[in-house]
Amino acid sequence: MSILYNLRGQLIRRDSPTKMPVIQLPDGSKRRFDNTVTGAEIAADISTSLARDAVAIRVGGELWDLSRSIEDDVAIEIVTRDSEDGLELLRHDAAHVLAEAVKELWPDTQVTIGPAIENGFYYDFARDEPFTEDDLEVITKRMLEIVERDEEIKREVWVRDDAIKLFRDMGEEFKARIIEDIPADETLTLYRQGDFVDLCRGPHLPSTGKLGRAFRLMRVSGAYWRGDAKNQMLQRIYGTAWATPKQLKAYLHRLEEAEKRDHRVLGRVMDLFHFQEEAPGAVFWHPKGWSLFQNLVEYMRQRQNEAGYLEVNTPELMDVSLWEASGHLETFGDNMFTTQTEDGRIYAIKPMNCPGHVQLFKQGITSYRDLPYRLAEFGKVHRYEPSGALHGMLRVRAFTQDDAHIFCTPEQITDETIAVCQLILGIYRDFGFEDVVIKYADRPKVRVGDDAVWDQAEAALKAALDSSGLDYIHNPGEGAFYGPKLEFVLRDAIGRDWQCGTHQVDLNLPERLGATYIGADGQKHTPVLLHRAIFGSLERFIAILLEHHAGKLPLWLSPTQAKVLTITSDADDYALDVVSQLRNAGISADADLRNEKISYKVREHSVAKVPVLMAVGRREIDEKTVALRRLGSKHQKVLALSDAILELSEEIRDRGQAA
Repeated sequence: MSILYNLRGQLIRRDSPTKMPVIQLPDGSKRRFDNTVTGAEIAADISTSLARDAVAIRVGGELWDLSRSIEDDVAIEIVTRDSEDGLELLRHDAAHVLAEAVKELWPDTQVTIGPAIENGFYYDFARDEPFTEDDLEVITKRMLEIVERDEEIKREVWVRDDAIKLFRDMGEEFKARIIEDIPADETLTLYRQGDFVDLCRGPHLPSTGKLGRAFRLMRVSGAYWRGDAKNQMLQRIYGTAWATPKQLKAYLHRLEEAEKRDHRVLGRVMDLFHFQEEAPGAVFWHPKGWSLFQNLVEYMRQRQNEAGYLEVNTPELMDVSLWEASGHLETFGDNMFTTQTEDGRIYAIKPMNCPGHVQLFKQGITSYRDLPYRLAEFGKVHRYEPSGALHGMLRVRAFTQDDAHIFCTPEQITDETIAVCQLILGIYRDFGFEDVVIKYADRPKVRVGDDAVWDQAEAALKAALDSSGLDYIHNPGEGAFYGPKLEFVLRDAIGRDWQCGTHQVDLNLPERLGATYIGADGQKHTPVLLHRAIFGSLERFIAILLEHHAGKLPLWLSPTQAKVLTITSDADDYALDVVSQLRNAGISADADLRNEKISYKVREHSVAKVPVLMAVGRREIDEKTVALRRLGSKHQKVLALSDAILELSEEIRDRGQAA
């Protein structure tokens, strides 16, 4: 059924229904209706419970409102509030209810856009007076009132010029501008709930009451109109919305946990690193933090050596011509730092290591017998990120990649991919990450290389992944600009997902940079390049580790593994002797000889997340023992010093498996 509205919101056309559609359900069954039918009517025809839980309908792959009429024979799926699509719909509606509440409270405020986002929603408003935390409470109260009203949400198809005039007459200049930029051949839809009307493609819930009460307004921030710093600054209100109060409570608990685990706070408490304005997006490593950094490097170096990688190092500054040839300047140039010298040459600080590794390959490899050739580098790279995007060590401008590149023949892709997957998953287990999801990401819209080359690379990677027997999910359009990739996503202790490792098949870069080898046929061939990173960025991985473990790092990884605390000053010499023996055994240790109560020392070093505390006093001196306490435990055990050293040494050697 086609319905069209005019400027006054009045019907100007309603086509008479003539269809008798046959509806196919996901289980393959079919239902015939005597007239056009809506999603709500189909849900009610199936069951009362489905009618209660339904929030939308999927028709031919497109989400529709439950109230929208279906005229043709079609396959449909009922969308419920607890599904992924249903949750996104709830969040979108929460944004509209937020906008309605703000307009009722402050009618002169202009509304702009309000989408659903991960875990919630936001809406941008144009208003001279800034919103406050108290305003959020007032807005929330009004939103709950709108939910209680259970206002019907109606879809209206409008004439373009009438819709522009409608919003301009209401003083909504931003909405009018959005409509002016919508292609003329695109259907223009508005949604009305009570007295509030908004421009939106939809779909939406049947009524505001369907939203429920499981939402919370979180914060206010600034946002430029259309994301352009040259435009007007707007006020953005963020919120979160969930299908049930239980889900909302769980999410808020995760946020509380995330705040406690914030790596920036832990970095300060544990004296690991800091940031300052003179070097935005770069880390100042303190001695303990640098020790942690080097522990990661040494661990990865050992694992890579065992796996047959050769460690190399390439220049951080290279002529821009190399980046033009590789394609990086064209596709990644806005994120690169460049400089020009007095002789007119332009150099770029490398944003990645791969072009440098291709240069190394070209210096020595001549035969297929030398393949696979695995190069690894702890390469410092720099990428420009907008100031507003920087976030501790999770989003920086200067970082170190545990980068590796495998040059191989097409026939070696499968074996190398399986080996990389096994290496990555084994390393993650060592760091306490058991829940890992692998995503297969194919060609993005912006890319280099011909489609035929992409077809070959995607087929090779997918075949290798299938041969590995590992489970994976498809992540369409998220490949690198030069090739498809596997993404390894870690789930941390509080349920957050972090994409860290990658494995990418590249048939473009070696050809662009002229890398070849002599095949068994005596002819020149272009090698396949496999890009591989496991930590991804050492800085970011350390941040994730700190938050995953809440600062309580495994003993083998901790920068300070043991602290020896004196109970009385008489124990100073013994404490220093204990530290010396611990260090001789390869255990990182220090002594606290301050004239403070032992309870104060224990509390202070526990806050600093030292994993092992050893208290020593007169008794320990006489018996050559230590009173050992683990981080997070209220109990201590007295051990002979030699036994304590043996226990800790074995735990460090076995990375906690013997503990």
